[in-house]
Amino acid sequence: MPRPLLAVLVAALVLVLELPGAHGFQIEEATVASIQIGFNNGSLTSVELVQFYLDRISNFNPLLHAVIEVNPDALRQAARADAERCSGRRHRAIGALHGVPVLLKDNIATRDALNTTAGSFALLGSVVRRDAGVVRRLRRAGAVVLGKANMDEWANFRSFSGGGWSARGGKGRNPYVLSATPCGSSTGSAIAAAASMAAVTLGTETDGSILCPASLNSVVGIKPTVGLTSRAGVIPITPRQDTIGPICRTVADAVHVLDTIVGYDALDAIATMQASKYIPRGGYMQFLKKDGLRGKRIGVPNGFFNFPNGTVQQMVYEQHLSTMRKQGAIVIENLDIENLSVLLDFQNNGQLIALPAEFKLSLNSYLSNLLYSPVRSLAEIIAFNNAHPVEENMKENGQTVFLVAENTTGIGASEREAISQLNKLSANGLKKLMREHELDAIVTPNNAASSVLAIDGLPAITVPAGYGKLGVPFGLCFSGLRGYEPRLIEMAYAFEHVTMARKMPTFLP
Repeated sequence: MPRPLLAVLVAALVLVLELPGAHGFQIEEATVASIQIGFNNGSLTSVELVQFYLDRISNFNPLLHAVIEVNPDALRQAARADAERCSGRRHRAIGALHGVPVLLKDNIATRDALNTTAGSFALLGSVVRRDAGVVRRLRRAGAVVLGKANMDEWANFRSFSGGGWSARGGKGRNPYVLSATPCGSSTGSAIAAAASMAAVTLGTETDGSILCPASLNSVVGIKPTVGLTSRAGVIPITPRQDTIGPICRTVADAVHVLDTIVGYDALDAIATMQASKYIPRGGYMQFLKKDGLRGKRIGVPNGFFNFPNGTVQQMVYEQHLSTMRKQGAIVIENLDIENLSVLLDFQNNGQLIALPAEFKLSLNSYLSNLLYSPVRSLAEIIAFNNAHPVEENMKENGQTVFLVAENTTGIGASEREAISQLNKLSANGLKKLMREHELDAIVTPNNAASSVLAIDGLPAITVPAGYGKLGVPFGLCFSGLRGYEPRLIEMAYAFEHVTMARKMPTFLP
């Protein structure tokens, strides 16, 4: 066994036994609910929890590359949370995330000692004006910002190289099978949640960046309806598709986070105002129902479950569909999404016309709003990469997409036509299918349908579904129309409860 892997496994055995000083509290796979029980009965403090996660990051991160940097102020924030709890102060309601450490993807801005760089050395040392909108909500809830998670550099929009690599964080590794892809771009968030380096993490998605790493690292990822969570202070790709959501080990934990981060933000006013109508009175926790599959109409579209007969995936997914029926769901198979091949053809469906132009405008706007930055435009980032080819791994990864984006000149006739075409494809595709068959959701493997969902900002939840022949995880994704989060949560929670598919990481080489 390789020495680094042996060291990690030994560390895991030590850390899994008991949280030192926490009176027998078991941290491995601890949920938000169990953490709050520990806080309330005195068996755990926020300081002890933060220190445990810091130690776990120190032990595991050299192997997994899930975290770019930890917050030097995390223990002080935790001590403040403990003091509030002990003093009985109720100047604000103490909710589920009070005192709970949260890891943030490195494109989510924090106005503190942490950097916000999208994994790139080009933004190292830049200073933001304020916390991102979702971070402000987390802090108001009393959460502790633990650090920044690794990611595909620039959210995989530099060259489509993928694989969870960034210049600052290195290449992320899947904690189940170290040689398997951890996917991206919210790579570190998913790895950290899977390996219990934090119970709560945040990711972002433009097209598959939450759903893919969550699926392949056997955790739960919620991709919210675009606008349900604020994008203010998040390094952008496109306002049409960008969204921020939780990646956690359980549906309940992810829903706790979703409840905390949704809502109107004046700095992302148009999108959050439009989506605020979808937020249910009383929040999302009320939809954690063990019978949440009963009566649901679930579509199984053709073109996604293309696994050969006899493979683990084919057999497990068939079993899951049968389980849903036994739980009272109406599962409708062999449905066709109109123009599916075009919707999935990223090269030719208009995405490569619209996205580069939107990216350049959005990124330059973000950079211009920084208090300080070594770079102030996409052109300057390109120049930085050229000047630092070794650090930025230019030989292997390049910056093809950056160059295409830099050559755009705004949203002109061709871009508007491409966006119009995308809207028509979406309206005549999944949206039409769901309305014609009165579906509550469709189910697909992993992030297979992410491009179909991305075009119109549609929501999805992926839940652990099983493990392949070599031990690599795979997930099942429930997705629907805008604002369908309540029914998706019901289905995902019931599915998780009845299947209990998730296992702890194995660190197989």
